Amino acid sequence: MSALTPASEVLLRHSDDFTESRVLFAGDLQDDLPARFETAASRVHTQQFHHWQVLSAQMGEDAQYGLVADASTLGDCNTLIYYWPKNKPEAQFQLMNILSLMPVGSDIFVVGENRSGVRSAEQMLAEFSPLNKIDSARRCGFYHGRLEKQPQFDEHSWWDEYQHNDMTIKTLPGVFSRDGLDTGSKLLLSTLTAHTKGKVLDVGCGAGVLAVTLAKHSPKVRLTLCDVSAPAVAASRATLAANEIEGEVIASNVYSEVNGRFDMIISNPPFHDGLQTSLDAAHQLIRGAVRHLNMGGELRIVANAFLAYPDVLDETFGNHEVIAQTGRFKVYRSVVMRGVKKR
Repeated sequence: MSALTPASEVLLRHSDDFTESRVLFAGDLQDDLPARFETAASRVHTQQFHHWQVLSAQMGEDAQYGLVADASTLGDCNTLIYYWPKNKPEAQFQLMNILSLMPVGSDIFVVGENRSGVRSAEQMLAEFSPLNKIDSARRCGFYHGRLEKQPQFDEHSWWDEYQHNDMTIKTLPGVFSRDGLDTGSKLLLSTLTAHTKGKVLDVGCGAGVLAVTLAKHSPKVRLTLCDVSAPAVAASRATLAANEIEGEVIASNVYSEVNGRFDMIISNPPFHDGLQTSLDAAHQLIRGAVRHLNMGGELRIVANAFLAYPDVLDETFGNHEVIAQTGRFKVYRSVVMRGVKKR
């Protein structure tokens, strides 16, 4: 979150229009513009823990992280600037939540890259805040409307679930593999043998399917799950509860909030942050693993076959092996051995 995104650059073209507005920023906030945009007052609501870390360092309690916004989040804001994410159901969940709290007559702005599908904001908000495009630059669209009608929002109605090997997986908009188990996770699960013991950390836990599947055939494992996404944290907690499995689920930017050491770290790490390709989280996952693994502990991850992880694994652990692969995915295993520096 350093250089401004194209969406923020478009927003800056209109900065003079907001100097007297009380603005709530929400959506896919990938830079710190909300902390330095000139307004009468600025607040932030984000579902992404790593975005909150950056913004809260500059905005304090005016930046909030969580699954849903409430009246205290909005304060006396009369303007919404919403950064459109790549996931349409996620956008709908967030917008219906926030617009149900905004006073009628509020100014509603939506900005996003065209390739993210920002155009669909017009149809999505037509009943509540008809939008007009007011700018188009940097391959982005910038839209404005006024809230004419508050939508009804019930968080519970947005929950969904599916079955996997007789387990119930709870999901929410914005959670990875919301509609079913993805191919990469299936391959990783195929390598986890029964009777695994010890402490296991699932980084980027999504809906919690990796952890609950492991716990079902290895009930002696002690689970910790973490994710940057508030919907993923909520979904994993619900998945554990639905399957009567114990475990701790925390919001964490990779290892930022993780304490202690583990016998195994498992992950299907992301290689995107929003629309941008980014291997930062995966590299942090690999390089930081040795500080959170016991001697003889292992990191086991699944990744697209074209991603160059072997060099980073060898640089960090001094070893790696491919224990399963398909045409698209590989499962890598690296073990902490004596002499490995815990950087």
